[in-house]
Amino acid sequence: MSTIGSFEGFQPVSLKQEGEDQLSETEHLSMEEEDPGNGQEPRQISRQSSVTKSTLHPNPYRKPYTARTYFVTRPGAIETAMEDLKSHIAETSGETIQGFWLLTEIDHWNNEKERIVLVTDKTLFICKYDFLMLSCVQLQHILLSAVHRICLGKFVFPKMSLDKRPGEGLRIYWGSSEEQSLLSRWNPWSTEVPYATFTEHPMTYTSEQFLRICKLSGFTSKLVPAIQNAHKNSAGSGREKGLMVLTQPILIETYTGLMSFIGNRNKLGYSLARGSIGF
Repeated sequence: MSTIGSFEGFQPVSLKQEGEDQLSETEHLSMEEEDPGNGQEPRQISRQSSVTKSTLHPNPYRKPYTARTYFVTRPGAIETAMEDLKSHIAETSGETIQGFWLLTEIDHWNNEKERIVLVTDKTLFICKYDFLMLSCVQLQHILLSAVHRICLGKFVFPKMSLDKRPGEGLRIYWGSSEEQSLLSRWNPWSTEVPYATFTEHPMTYTSEQFLRICKLSGFTSKLVPAIQNAHKNSAGSGREKGLMVLTQPILIETYTGLMSFIGNRNKLGYSLARGSIGF
């Protein structure tokens, strides 16, 4: 059951072995050793300068220019969204949020959409959040007791499809795809699709904070037991088999994909800085 509400660089470093600091002070000087017991001439020992340098790999969490273009990465943006949604859900449904994630939803026409996903004891919330105006635009409610199948796997497309995407995702079913009408199947703006498909947000690896809230594995590990508990606590749900978790390819049934080709490559589904306008 689903309802929708409106609302780099490289840095060289020096590596020194233990005791090398003392030797480095006299690397260019001659050291004389004399033995008072024999008449040998003093022996000279010379050392040449030897400094080992290594180059650090770029920090995988630092992509400053790319990260700054996404409004979600601006200071305080994600924290404000969390507080807004936490207070709204507490006031409207009285439920307590168990987890908070920033993911990319892929609709049935292969369009990417930036989404905040929240899990409570009874409900899965999918939120369209405007990180520019810091406000919730749309909030979809899905009862966890209605979810009967989760699929994990790589994205696959029809053989004749011209718009394919790599990578893996997760699909959550709360209804039967056979029951979906032909009109909603071919309507790119339809909200009657009985499933939701997610993949990781582009900012997943820009910082440790986003790594925690954008990893699909973390979302899955919290979602599955929440759904199982909801099934146990739901009296008369009529689902004897409970939740099925499958590992199989995720089909996205698009063919020409012109709309998603333009939208995804221009990141139209994200709150993004798109350059200055005017003078």
